Amino acid sequence: MDIARVLRGTGDPLEIYTPIAGAIAEISTFPDLVESIYDTANGLSDDEADRLHFGLIRLQIYADVHRYENMELLQQMKYVAQVLEKLIFGSLMLEGGEPGAAERE
Repeated sequence: MDIARVLRGTGDPLEIYTPIAGAIAEISTFPDLVESIYDTANGLSDDEADRLHFGLIRLQIYADVHRYENMELLQQMKYVAQVLEKLIFGSLMLEGGEPGAAERE
């Protein structure tokens, strides 16, 4: 799985995607990278910040869609994306549990 490709979507890559992808691939490094990722995100232009936000959302969607393929890696992907989205943007755009759960209840 190419984590950077999921972050990028169909757009051009941002430099901030590299440490995010690295944190997902090696979750033990994530606590050490949080502050530098946050600082880098705060220096982004509005357009770049929007691209980052949607990159984090794409990671969460990808993790949900593929959740049974490599559960450990996809849980890590979703965790990193959610922590960064909350830290950088203040809340989660995709709040709640599993998509479609409300309709089943």
